[in-house]
Amino acid sequence: MLTHFGRLLFLPLIIMLSSTVIAVAGPERVALVLGMADYEAITPLTNTRNDAEDLAETLTEIGFDVTLGIDLTEAELRAMMKDFSFRSETADLALIYFAGHGIEVQGENFLIPIDARPRSNLDVQRQSVSLKELLKVVEKARVMRIVILDSCRDNPLGGNIDTEAVVAEALAQTDQATRGAGGLAPANPDRGTLVAFAARDGQVALDGTRGNSPYARALMEKMSKPGLEISLMFRQVRDAVLQETGNLQEPYTYGSLTGKPFYLNASLEGEPDISGGEPSKTWSKLRPDQESQLMALANLGDTRSMIGLAYIRLNPDDQRFDPAKAVEFLERAVAKGSPEAQMELAKLYEQGIGVQVDEARALELYQAAAAQDFADAINDLGFLHYQGGLGLRPNPTKALEFFERAAELRHPEAQFNFAALIDDGLIADKGPKDAARYLYEALRSGSQDVLNLLLERPTMFAPETRRELQAQLQAYNFYDGSLDGDIGPGTKRGIRAAYGLE
Repeated sequence: MLTHFGRLLFLPLIIMLSSTVIAVAGPERVALVLGMADYEAITPLTNTRNDAEDLAETLTEIGFDVTLGIDLTEAELRAMMKDFSFRSETADLALIYFAGHGIEVQGENFLIPIDARPRSNLDVQRQSVSLKELLKVVEKARVMRIVILDSCRDNPLGGNIDTEAVVAEALAQTDQATRGAGGLAPANPDRGTLVAFAARDGQVALDGTRGNSPYARALMEKMSKPGLEISLMFRQVRDAVLQETGNLQEPYTYGSLTGKPFYLNASLEGEPDISGGEPSKTWSKLRPDQESQLMALANLGDTRSMIGLAYIRLNPDDQRFDPAKAVEFLERAVAKGSPEAQMELAKLYEQGIGVQVDEARALELYQAAAAQDFADAINDLGFLHYQGGLGLRPNPTKALEFFERAAELRHPEAQFNFAALIDDGLIADKGPKDAARYLYEALRSGSQDVLNLLLERPTMFAPETRRELQAQLQAYNFYDGSLDGDIGPGTKRGIRAAYGLE
């Protein structure tokens, strides 16, 4: 019962579905906004409460479901993070903003709750929340993950921390209060995740003298602008902060977002929603001034901008349609190692769009993207090995390895397909409980096709797998009925709830 929702295969195991489920979705964008001001044992901060409260209001106005936390103890912070982590699994975008003290210890960044009493590096590690933990909170959001730190402090004094001395050092350089000195350590988040620092490593984040920090003020102004693509938004935030601080503070971003265009404030008045749909069509909706900014970023080496410019030229309904030019942009991004560009360019070589058909080159690009754990490429290689293609002979054993790898990387269609293979008894060391786990994870990952299949054709799975799926739903309080394998109204409500529908 293997099903694939992209590459069309004509095999006995294939099941294609064209029906649609119409339902009301839960929040597509969620935010956790944190402000720490009244520290009990280290220097209090003046504007962090204002920053968090004002940013939460701005995010709410542009359509986010916001959770606000002010002056939290470590226990309160961790409880809020746990709840937000579960909720963010069914959101397209999960965003965390932290305003407060931050410290870099041994190359790792820590965000400090108000009850921390750090006297050594070990105290910081035990009493604070690491950036890695914040990234884990948002890691399962379906499209995009953003962590914003308006907080920069290192630990320049070795094992003992003298916060007064650190602040004094920073004040010697500026008449404004700071949220740290020396800066946080550079971040290296996973693909699809952006970490935005109020100040790049080696710089301080100013607390500000006008009720908000310069960074928070720029964020609120730029994210409120309708129709401003997110890469360009962060670039404009950077420029605004540099101007206000006289180049004392330069915001910096780490990581790489997906090639799908995204707008925090999606629609211009009187214009269609530009927050979703096919990338080629949504990138084409950029206004001319934004396309120029995107070109400038591409010329600075930003691969996401190169991919966006390529998508514009792959839209046949756009007057800029130019597949050969799209290939040029993608080749530039491939030269910089972008796995998404490798994947998109592989499709063009496979189909002969903008270039001559070159199956060897297409396969090489798919393999290069897969080597960087790009789940779409891994899943496609699974089907190429399953059926044969691009010079590969059919090799079901190898195909199963690719499907499992893509499933573990949370590719929803691969998760569903691997569950089906387990259910068919084709995976020797896995059984119904494993199949149900993959089905549950596929629901949480957000595939409409997976949702449709489980609602409309549940008997494609064996009764024991269906019972285990009910158990999974029950474990997360989505279902309270009998574990009988009957996918009736109650179980279907649980399936929709797990997917994120109200």
